[in-house]
Amino acid sequence: MSESGSNSSNVQQGMQKQKKQNPFEFNHDKILEDVYRTHFHCLEKCDAESLHTVASNVLNQSMDITEKVIAKSEQPMDRFREDTTITSQQLAVKLKRIAYLMICTPRGEYPVHCTTMLILEQLKHYSWDAKVLIVQAAFALEYGKFLYLLPLIAPCQQFESSFADLHGLLMVPQNTKQLTHFNSVVKKVMQVVECITEWKKLVSAGHDIRDVPSLAETLQEIPVVVYWAIFTFVSCTGEINDLTDNKYQRHELSTELEKKLDPIVGEFKELLRKCINEIERIEDFTSRKNIVTRGRDIVKVLKALLICGDKRDLKQNVYYIGLTEEQVKLEEFKKKYVLLFISGLENVKEDIQLLNSINEKLKEKAREVENYRSEDFKILWIPIVDKWNDERIKKLQNNLRDTKFGWYVVKYLNFETSLKLIKEMLKYEGKHVITLMNPQGKVENFDAKQIISQWGIDGFPFRTSDQIRLSQQWKWFWSEITKFNKAIENSSEEEDCYLLIYGGSDKKWVEELTTGMEAVKKEVEKTNLDSNITIESFELGKEDTKAVPRFWIAIDSLLTSRKVEVKNEFATNEIKRLLFLKQDPKGWAILSKGKNVRLLGHGEAMCRTVKEFDTWREKLSSVSFDVAFTDHYRGIKDKDGSKKCEENVICYGHSTDIVERITCPKKDCRRPMEVTSVNFKCCHQQGQ
Repeated sequence: MSESGSNSSNVQQGMQKQKKQNPFEFNHDKILEDVYRTHFHCLEKCDAESLHTVASNVLNQSMDITEKVIAKSEQPMDRFREDTTITSQQLAVKLKRIAYLMICTPRGEYPVHCTTMLILEQLKHYSWDAKVLIVQAAFALEYGKFLYLLPLIAPCQQFESSFADLHGLLMVPQNTKQLTHFNSVVKKVMQVVECITEWKKLVSAGHDIRDVPSLAETLQEIPVVVYWAIFTFVSCTGEINDLTDNKYQRHELSTELEKKLDPIVGEFKELLRKCINEIERIEDFTSRKNIVTRGRDIVKVLKALLICGDKRDLKQNVYYIGLTEEQVKLEEFKKKYVLLFISGLENVKEDIQLLNSINEKLKEKAREVENYRSEDFKILWIPIVDKWNDERIKKLQNNLRDTKFGWYVVKYLNFETSLKLIKEMLKYEGKHVITLMNPQGKVENFDAKQIISQWGIDGFPFRTSDQIRLSQQWKWFWSEITKFNKAIENSSEEEDCYLLIYGGSDKKWVEELTTGMEAVKKEVEKTNLDSNITIESFELGKEDTKAVPRFWIAIDSLLTSRKVEVKNEFATNEIKRLLFLKQDPKGWAILSKGKNVRLLGHGEAMCRTVKEFDTWREKLSSVSFDVAFTDHYRGIKDKDGSKKCEENVICYGHSTDIVERITCPKKDCRRPMEVTSVNFKCCHQQGQ
């Protein structure tokens, strides 16, 4: 007995031994479990694409002919042509064997189920799509006979007419009602096959199912979809015999089959659509990430970060917030350095004040450091929330209304890819950050907030290297001053602590400044202007008067050593400024935020600034304490009648300094200084 005959016999025996069940009553999990038991590793291969092409063409042409028979159309059709071939003889034999097995299956749902499971067992080493395509091709062997219905609708050779008669195809026109339903089911199962082939392309693309969760869902559904596709092909193969038979009673194709296929096609198509959307998001993310990584143009980088969809040239929710609110294009940032303020909506007041202060300073006075120009800097706020609702929209609008920034904001960013990019590429983890990007879109400082909050505008242009440079600039001062006062050392370690260190020979001035600072501290605490403001004042030599000369001798020695070693010019100039500040008849004072020295001030102006706290206290609602203090101090200096620079330099220990071109150490002066006097001291001992 042949193998096919043996398989058919086994099916018959199985039907007799087992209780007959209707597969339409099986639930999803049972079919999934039964089908998975028949599936092993994909060891056998076939040219699935060619097989699908050939079988689909045969089926489509056959359906076209049968529909013309149903419509009794006399329009001739082009003969079928197909260039694709299946060269595997072994596969051709397998197709005929499966076709014979389907033909020999008795009518009824349970026998069809048994044959379906038997076919799945025979194809256990093929992939899921190959199983269906092989069965589709086997079905096409039988359904393809309908090509010989051609003599009924167009003149043809006697041979084709005889062949159609031999296969009983001349009986088909008598069964057009049954043929209509049959064709409808075939079309439906062809849709299922198309879904399976589309699924195969998606799973073969190499995407990680952790990134495409819907793809993982399809792996749970595909065995059931394959089962019902093969079940349908087996049912339809048996129906072909009824269509070509002239018997009075026929077993019509179950209407349950089409009802079963409809939701399968609909649900699986929806699942594939979700897969495609997820894959497109991944590809879009990868494309945008590459643009950000390459960093060739700030505008392109910002568009990749912020604008959803392909229409990246259109205006988006980017606004300039000034006296008016104006929607702008990202081209506003062309060839600019951009400070990206990335934050939530909570606790942003301090950061907004900080950036407002920086923005004003950038516009107030032109600055240039190593070709970084202040006019080339812009600020862009990107508020990030999980989901925008009415409450959050209102909170953002209140922030925008209460503070006229003079900078830019991205409104209502809810593009998932943007949020993912910002978190991954700009290292945003929920904590407020200020990222510095250059005109090429390269990140120069992932979080400039530290340098801005600690050094203010003196930190310009806010690079990572500037933080290192600035921290080293005043290292000499802190290493000396803390030797004489340990309390200063402890307070200077606090970045948000404001320190006023002062001294002088005028005792009245010292007392007035001390009293004034105590009053300022009490007022700040009483009005609770900012719970984070901590102010400490220290008089040099208060505990030990010997500390004063020792400190100044140490600073003087520093200057001498730097002249010999030619060290950092900035630090050298600041040492000179401090030494010359010491000559003020009233006294001197240094304002610092942590270890960031913000102001070296003359006695009279510093004392007036402290006494006039009520005049500038209102500024503390919009700027930091050090900024408000410094602005008022400079205002006092500007109002003093003479515009002449007060700085003077006395050369220490080097005769060459007499003829050296010396620049004024005052930051807002920097002009060449005049030689007004030279002091000489005899170095000869008596008797020499």
